[in-house]
Amino acid sequence: MTRKYIAKDFLKLAAQGHSHEAFRLYVGKNFKHHNVYFKGDANTLMLAMEEAFRLNPNKVIEIHHAIGDKDFVAIHSHVKQNKNDLGVAVVHIFRFEESKIVELWDLGQAVPAKIINENGMF
Repeated sequence: MTRKYIAKDFLKLAAQGHSHEAFRLYVGKNFKHHNVYFKGDANTLMLAMEEAFRLNPNKVIEIHHAIGDKDFVAIHSHVKQNKNDLGVAVVHIFRFEESKIVELWDLGQAVPAKIINENGMF
């Protein structure tokens, strides 16, 4: 199983309401994350992902790119809270030790109703 596969599956499981499974399978000891809206530990983020699914059970994540470099994987995706939502372009950056995720960053940009750039966001 490649690190790219692990990062993609982690995000898909979390988006589908299986954050406990995602963390059990793929997150290593001493995990930390950098989302400024939550405490930096694994349990807090896992519970936040669980709550996000409860609030938005029809969330859709479409992964457009996965880039790996040594211990890092970056995933560029389109996350929508439901099929009618314009969504957010998100980049998740995962740091691995062996085959476990030990650190996570996420950055997002809302998809505007009118896009001026003819190349789009994806």
